Amino acid sequence: MRSATSLFMVTMLPVCGGWCAWCSRGSQDVFRFPVARSLAMTRETSETSEIPTAGWPAAPVRHQLRWNKVPEVTVYFWIIKVLCTTVGETAADLLNEKAGLGLTGVSLLMSVLLAVVLAVQFRTSAYRAGVYWLAVALISVVGTLISDNLTDNMGVPLETSTTVFGLVLAVVFVVWYRRERTLSIHHIDSTSREAFYWLAVLFTFALGTAAGDLVSERMDLGYWLAALLFAAAIAAVATAHFALGLDAVWSFWIAYILTRPLGASIGDYLSQTADDGGLGLGTVITSVLFLTVILALVVYLTVTRRDVAEPEQTARHAA
Repeated sequence: MRSATSLFMVTMLPVCGGWCAWCSRGSQDVFRFPVARSLAMTRETSETSEIPTAGWPAAPVRHQLRWNKVPEVTVYFWIIKVLCTTVGETAADLLNEKAGLGLTGVSLLMSVLLAVVLAVQFRTSAYRAGVYWLAVALISVVGTLISDNLTDNMGVPLETSTTVFGLVLAVVFVVWYRRERTLSIHHIDSTSREAFYWLAVLFTFALGTAAGDLVSERMDLGYWLAALLFAAAIAAVATAHFALGLDAVWSFWIAYILTRPLGASIGDYLSQTADDGGLGLGTVITSVLFLTVILALVVYLTVTRRDVAEPEQTARHAA
């Protein structure tokens, strides 16, 4: 157990180091400040738009208070996200091995559960930590199962599935931006934007699963070396954002994708047998351990509201 804790801390330190430094300066949102300066990616023309952009028709302004439906991007966000991806990997393996439903049966069951939780999430008027993170945990399992079904049941090569998931995610981003004129997660305050957001999240998990498996298998790194590799990649993205001015929106989504193979590598290292290069904790212990930590953090955030953004006075520009 001590080795498991040490691995998790080693892989998370480079990931969270830069973000913790930013948070210590008083920011509640790691990527919020630079977003306002990225005109190409944050121009608003829908319900949360406040200033008309040249070339876009202006209309009478209607003020209203709107709550964002997703949490602020704090260090808690990234820790829970990595934990959820780990649970997604181990829980998918656990259900496939123990439930006796087969990969297809487990996929259908988890998809139904995800649909129910997302229906609840869409009906909420504001961000609710418990509902939101339950949806993320379930979507991590479903995204993993989608990739596993293509690889194991249909024999689709990882190169093909990685390419397809990448193209589908790109299409989601293009359509999202053409419709909403932003990919920023600071304004997920309409049904349309929330639908695009969750669709993007689903395919980031599927892409991260396929790409992570491809890299790990082709490079034959082993679980803990793969975890360090993906942690270093996320640290590089954070450095490019804070030191070199990489766009905040792209920084967020690239890091979001990379956390999937990071969490999967950690989960595999903890759960797989020593003969396979793991610690041999098993999928049950690993899943319960990480779910307990996730639950504790979600309860903390629910009580303290440390990741809740207050509603801002916004204006509508109708066409």
